[in-house]
Amino acid sequence: MSRRNLQKSVAALGAVLAVTGAALAAPMTTNAAAAGTLTAAGKELKLAATDDTYTSSARRTTVFGQDDKVAVGRLGKDTKVGFLKFVVPAGTRVTGAKLRLAADNVPAGTVTVRRVTNTGWTERKLSAATAPALGAIVGTARATGKQLSIDLSKVVTKPGTYAFALSSKAAVTRIRSTEHHADAPQLTVTTAVTPLTPVPPPVVSPECVTDALLVPTCGVLWGAAAGGFTSAPRDQALKDWEALSGRTAAIFHTYHKGDEQFPTKAEIAMTQDPAHPRVLLLNWKVAYGTTWAKVAAGQQDTRIDNWSKYVKANYQQKFYLALHHEPENDVNPTAGSGMTAKDYANMYRHVIERLRANGVANAVNVVAYMGNEKWMAQSWWKDLYPGDDVVDWIGLDSYVSAEKGYYHYGDFADLLDRKPTGGGQGWYDWATTQHASKPIMVAEWGVYHRVGKLTDKAPGYNSVLPELAKRPAIKAIVYFDTAKDNEGDRDISINSTASSLSAFKSLAADKIFDVKIA
Repeated sequence: MSRRNLQKSVAALGAVLAVTGAALAAPMTTNAAAAGTLTAAGKELKLAATDDTYTSSARRTTVFGQDDKVAVGRLGKDTKVGFLKFVVPAGTRVTGAKLRLAADNVPAGTVTVRRVTNTGWTERKLSAATAPALGAIVGTARATGKQLSIDLSKVVTKPGTYAFALSSKAAVTRIRSTEHHADAPQLTVTTAVTPLTPVPPPVVSPECVTDALLVPTCGVLWGAAAGGFTSAPRDQALKDWEALSGRTAAIFHTYHKGDEQFPTKAEIAMTQDPAHPRVLLLNWKVAYGTTWAKVAAGQQDTRIDNWSKYVKANYQQKFYLALHHEPENDVNPTAGSGMTAKDYANMYRHVIERLRANGVANAVNVVAYMGNEKWMAQSWWKDLYPGDDVVDWIGLDSYVSAEKGYYHYGDFADLLDRKPTGGGQGWYDWATTQHASKPIMVAEWGVYHRVGKLTDKAPGYNSVLPELAKRPAIKAIVYFDTAKDNEGDRDISINSTASSLSAFKSLAADKIFDVKIA
């Protein structure tokens, strides 16, 4: 269920607690858990559920992801099963794990733990008809009054994504969920640390800063591209947007192609303003006027070498580099076209390897997908990825509509979780399991309505923070602001209505975006 409603109650854990424990690789993050507490046994990381919901045998196609409870147990002939999912961050040396749950009523029966190996489900889509199979029983939970706990040390043993299915043969128990806030489901993971004698006082968390790959140690980087599809200078458009939204865009997103020499003087000046620290996100279509295959074959090496010399002579700061963003839209799968998915991957690899050989050491590489259902369903989609050794961040360019019933109507979760047409793993789950070591950047996002069809975008903006809290792999979000898109029919501006702007300013003010560019 959504975080908004998951805080209201979780039904039926008073009987049987089935636990899914598929240990898939976890996404790279240094802040997936709340601040840890040091104990004699190690450091405790208290992890909130990324998803929690339940299913009903009597309503097999109903999705309860927006409900305010996780119901577990039996109500007449209706059997309800709860599901929880947690992510143990990469780099965690797990020495123990315990699931803690709070019920609204005293559980009526024994709690049984089952393992479920499929962790691809989300609270927004799960129903009895689509629920993963429950595996063998791995333990039982203990109840003390309305509190339940279960030792999962034999199941949760390393970084990964772990799902917990809650089931019961007894009467329904209501378990407090993540949306409930108070006493929400929590996975407490004990990690190995240097022995402490005596136990020191709690450690105060340091400020959030960026590391060598511009990944925040905590928090999320805030960014924007403003003035899209207009003649307005991009630097001034961004400054105006920052004044409107109330926060400096730590990431300044710009676009270039072919033989252009960049960053420009204006772009460089934007990153050297001490009062407004910014880092550049530069999109470059290297193959402009040619094909990916020709670039990969070395036919544009002069273009790459000239740009290398320009960067080395004019810009020493770290910056993000995205090569030909949204490549899915330009794939021609015909053999020999020069624009197949494998041609893209080869082009990307060739450019990055040549830049490195040329001594360009300040580029942090981003591959930016569209994550569209149609493209993800193509047999060639998997061939686009250039390889973990040449990719530093995985990016996503995705938008949602504020108009109910219009194309891609939804909220922030919808733009992250789009699945291939015909079914399959959603984009966020694909990225965090297939490329678990990589941080995620939402390199373009926005909420739109059709031009002239004024619709409040506040619900979309209000959905962002709850989703970021549940998705620790996301380390940067970059808004694309324009009153008209490239086809002239969608308004993605933050101020198309007064309510929209108010909600966006509230989002921008959140402390999660207080990240210092080191």
